[in-house]
Amino acid sequence: MSDIRHSLLRRDALSASKELLYHLDIFFSSQLQNVPGSLVDKGTVELVEEFIFQLPKDRKTQPKRLSSLQELQLLEIMCSYFQEQNKEAVRQIIFSALFGPHGNKADENRLAMLGKLVSMAIAICRVPILECAALWMQRTHAVFCVRLVKVLVEDYCILVPGSVQTLKQIVHASPRFCCQFITAVTTLYDLSTDDLIPPRDLLEMVVSWVFDDPRLILITFLNSSANLPLGFLELTPLPGLIRWCVLAPLAYKRNRKTSLAQSSMNGHSNKICKDFENDTDKDMQILYSKLHLSVLQVLMILQGHLTEKNLYGRLELVIFNHVERLVGDISKLTKDLNPSNPVKEAELTLDRLAQALQVSIASGALLCTRDDLRSICSALPHNNLLQLVLTGPVQQQPQHTALPPGFYPHIHAPPTGYPMYSTHPVQTYMPNVAFSYRPIR
Repeated sequence: MSDIRHSLLRRDALSASKELLYHLDIFFSSQLQNVPGSLVDKGTVELVEEFIFQLPKDRKTQPKRLSSLQELQLLEIMCSYFQEQNKEAVRQIIFSALFGPHGNKADENRLAMLGKLVSMAIAICRVPILECAALWMQRTHAVFCVRLVKVLVEDYCILVPGSVQTLKQIVHASPRFCCQFITAVTTLYDLSTDDLIPPRDLLEMVVSWVFDDPRLILITFLNSSANLPLGFLELTPLPGLIRWCVLAPLAYKRNRKTSLAQSSMNGHSNKICKDFENDTDKDMQILYSKLHLSVLQVLMILQGHLTEKNLYGRLELVIFNHVERLVGDISKLTKDLNPSNPVKEAELTLDRLAQALQVSIASGALLCTRDDLRSICSALPHNNLLQLVLTGPVQQQPQHTALPPGFYPHIHAPPTGYPMYSTHPVQTYMPNVAFSYRPIR
C-alpha cells in the first residue's frame, strides 16, 4: 500500500479518490479468498483518510477542503463504484474501510460523507449502498447510527416538504435498511421531551411501513446472530415502537399543554389553537393505534421464530431495563400532568402498557417475573388491565420438571396440553378461558 500512496500523491483529489477505490477493490478481492477475519489494517485506514476524506498524513498540516462541486463528484464516484461492484463481500469490506469509525478526528468527516452518500442513495435508489448502510448500522455503535438517521430525517422529513415520499418508497428496495432505520429513529425520538417527539411525516411513514408488513421489524433479528455488543442498536425496533405507542398519549398531552401555554403568552386565540389540536389529536391517535396493533401482531408471531432459532426463553428482545425506564417515564408524566387531569390519556397509556407486557411475556420476548413487574409498576396509577397482568393466575410449572440449561421460563406459561403458539389472534391465558389481545384505540 505504501507504493500506492506515492502514485496517488501525484494526482488531483478526485482522480486520487477514484484510483484508491480501484486499488482497494483489487486488494480486498484477492485477500478475501486467502485471509480470514478483518482485512482493514492501519495502512488502509490512513490511505482512506488521506485521499477520500482529505486529511493529510501529517495531522499538523492544514486539511484540504473539497468544493461543493468536487464533493458531489466524489459522491457520484462512490455511488458508481458500489453500484457496479457485484460481489457483496467486497462491497461490504470497502464500505467498512471507508466509513467504519475509528475514534479519531477523521470520524467527523466519515459521518458527514456517509450521511450525504446514503441520502443520495435514497434519492436515486442505489440498493447496494442501502444494503451496506444497513449492515453498517448493525455493526456500529448506536451513537453513530443515530447521527446518520438524524441527517436522513432532516433531509427527507423536515427540510423539503413532500420529499418523505422518496424515502417511503425505499421499503420496497431495501427492507433491511428500513428495519435498521426504524430501530435508529426510535432510539433517537424517545418521546422523553417535546423536542424528541417524531416529526409527523416520519411517524406516518414508519406506521405505513409497519402496518403494511409487520414482519418488516423482524428482518435484522431473523438474518443475524443474537449476540450484540453493548451500546449497539437492538436486534429489533420493538422496544422503541412499544415506547412510542405506550408513551404517546401522555407525551402529546404534555406537548399540547406547552403549546397552549405558549399561545396564550403570544396572544393567540385559544379556541383556534384547541380546534387545531383536536383535529391533530384524532389523526395522531389513529396512527398510534395502527402502530400498536402492528406491534402486538409481531409479538404474537415472535414465539414461533424464537423457537425455530432455539432462542425461546433465552433471548430477550423486549429488554426489561427498557420497560423499567418506560414505566418510570409514565409515572413521572402522570404526576407532572396531574393538574390538567389527563385521566383519559393515562388510562390509554396504561392499557397499552398492559397489553404490550402481557403479549411480550407470553411470546417469550420479555423475560421477567411477576415480582419484577410489580416492583417497577407499584408507583403507577391503578388500571384494571395492568392489575390483571400483574396478579392474574399463572399456570405453575411442576416442581420436578427440569428445564434446559440457560432456559428462562416466562411467567404466563400455557396450561398442559395447550399449544405454545397459535395463529389464531387469541392467546390462552387460563384453562378454558379465552383472552383476546385487541389494541386499545
